[in-house]
Amino acid sequence: MEATAYVGVQEIKPLQQLLDKVAEHKGCGTSGGSGKSSCGSSAGPADMSPEVWEKVKNHPCYSEEAHHHYARMHVAVAPACNIQCNYCNRKYDCANESRPGVVSEKLTPEQASKKVLAVASAIPQMTVLGIAGPGDPLANPEKTFKTFELISKTAPDIKLCLSTNGLTLPDHIDTIKSFNVDHVTITINMVDPEVGQHIYPWIYYQNKRWKGIEAARILSERQLLGLEMLTANGILCKVNSVMIPGINDHHLVEVNRAVKSRGAFLHNIMPLISAPEHGTVFGLTGQRGPTAQELKALQDACEGEMNMMRHCRQCRADAVGLLGEDRSAEFTTEKIDAMEVEYDATTRQAYQDLVEEQRQAKVAAKQEELAGLAGAESDIKLLIAVATKGEGKINEHFGHASEFQVYELSTGGAKFVGHRRVDLYCQGGFGDEDTLPTVVRAINDCHAVFVAKIGGCPRDELKAAGIDPVDRYAYEFIERSAIAYFREYLDKVAAGEIVHESRGDADIRQGAYVAAA
Repeated sequence: MEATAYVGVQEIKPLQQLLDKVAEHKGCGTSGGSGKSSCGSSAGPADMSPEVWEKVKNHPCYSEEAHHHYARMHVAVAPACNIQCNYCNRKYDCANESRPGVVSEKLTPEQASKKVLAVASAIPQMTVLGIAGPGDPLANPEKTFKTFELISKTAPDIKLCLSTNGLTLPDHIDTIKSFNVDHVTITINMVDPEVGQHIYPWIYYQNKRWKGIEAARILSERQLLGLEMLTANGILCKVNSVMIPGINDHHLVEVNRAVKSRGAFLHNIMPLISAPEHGTVFGLTGQRGPTAQELKALQDACEGEMNMMRHCRQCRADAVGLLGEDRSAEFTTEKIDAMEVEYDATTRQAYQDLVEEQRQAKVAAKQEELAGLAGAESDIKLLIAVATKGEGKINEHFGHASEFQVYELSTGGAKFVGHRRVDLYCQGGFGDEDTLPTVVRAINDCHAVFVAKIGGCPRDELKAAGIDPVDRYAYEFIERSAIAYFREYLDKVAAGEIVHESRGDADIRQGAYVAAA
């Protein structure tokens, strides 16, 4: 029997049932708090021009508020690359590894087009198709733009995106614009060749291999020129930067200034992934990645008026689903060949209208609770960790969480500031006591952890570590619950019932980055 990957068009009730079913995912399920218009805040129509809002409102990478409602997919049609990064090792058939450059299958444009239709039919909240590798899309321009051509004809409601190292970006601006690609990501790790020579062993440009400082100089000039050209043509540009302690961490403050001045819409500072088993240069030489606290401190120092992305999951080049989940194994070439695909844009839109109703209910709940903080004055800020499957709700058991969403609470509301990956505590129905200390360490700068449910042993361990285990808001909206908790906390401090104590040394690290700026 052939598998079927389409949504029926006859009834809305089955559509709502599908909505409930699809909502049972492992997405990040977070949204930002108050603040500047960015994907790291509750950006909405009032925060930006209508034209920009239309581009980002259902884009999971460009809107933090939207990213737990809408999905994306990447197609691996671009295997070749024209630069070498010390943090990259493009590998294939690595289904259990989640990081950029990794794919299980390379696709032709025709195969990619069929896969997009299958995914978009089975996951109607999939709104974005991106090409991000496993090499560089613009080092494979024929395959990249052929894929865009096919998708724009068969599924014109899907947004088209690409991610590039920027070396040949200036040569392709007109073609990018001709396919109505509204979103381009450039990875820019330096604007000083002295720094860049320690990140890039070589580049291949104009039929020649360049090395050292000269290679870094050419790359940086081409990246910044491409950025300027994109913004001049009204294309939203996100800049990705990999934070490499001891090499470019302080320098990224300068990178932030440079990309902001050239019109970048969003800056995403990501942690270096450098496990030795990945086989990268940095992994084999022992270069460490930043701690979560170091990453947050740098992001905070760079934020200012620059939009910062904090919900990135450093996706595989063939990722499918919401950010924080990967459903690519459901859509292999073999499985798609057995599917009956019926692409129906009308049904997809009806489904997305239901998603918007759910999204607006969450926003309304946050605003209602936030009104209770109006007029409150306090310098107190708290970090909390949240176990969530998605939907913007506290709906995950402590022991089942593979990551925690981290929010910063203040009188301004609840602001999403990052996520912490952890090993599963619950294994086969039993708690792994050896894992518990690692989970506690991952969130030890948080005052509380919000969960749907938690066992007695981890509850006691968290309390002993000074972390408040909170399950009274189970299955409620995250931000509304977080703000209610913060109001109670302030009341207890004012009444002298508790004494507020800062946790961790993030403030010290942030001060160092600010001083460097």
